[in-house]
Amino acid sequence: MLTIALSKGRILEQTLPLLKKAGLEIADEELNSRKLILDTNLDDVKVIVIRATDVPVFVQHGAADMGITGKDVLLEHGANGLFELLDLGIAKCKLMVAAIDKNKLEQNTLKIATKYVNSAKRYFETKGQQIEIIKLYGAMELAPVVGLAHCIVDLVDTGNTLKANGLVPLEHIEDISSRLIVNAALFKTKNAQIKTWVKGIEQNL
Repeated sequence: MLTIALSKGRILEQTLPLLKKAGLEIADEELNSRKLILDTNLDDVKVIVIRATDVPVFVQHGAADMGITGKDVLLEHGANGLFELLDLGIAKCKLMVAAIDKNKLEQNTLKIATKYVNSAKRYFETKGQQIEIIKLYGAMELAPVVGLAHCIVDLVDTGNTLKANGLVPLEHIEDISSRLIVNAALFKTKNAQIKTWVKGIEQNL
């Protein structure tokens, strides 16, 4: 049995057509049910649909053999016990530093609002800049406007949300897209089965 962990939301919507081309289908009644483990058209493949941030945890600990999640999540997780096999080229965006204007970044100690704590720390360490991280889970764009932080580190797609809140993207940290990951230990024991799936998906990218 092969278990694949899929991320909810936008990533799932863009993943399903790729899996279908590779021969894996999940019926609408399964997707719309309250079941946590979903049946597929293949007897030896099950799917779980969970939060993107939980995908690497499930894969790392062997609760899922493979998973699909964003590079932003993997950068935060650290990818211990995982192999990143494929860049699927879906759910693309950029991890960026944004503020009201560039002058806001010129601080002795820069206050940064973000949920991407590890990525922000790594980026500003390379610049030798002293920072204070304020961890938020939402409403990131509000932080510089109300004086909670000088800037934010967040995902940027169209940039419309930033613009609507008077912010501009200033520094590019990382290009983000969804990646196919596998449990490092299970990659050895289920190598043939996993490689078959990887090849099937890769051929349809």
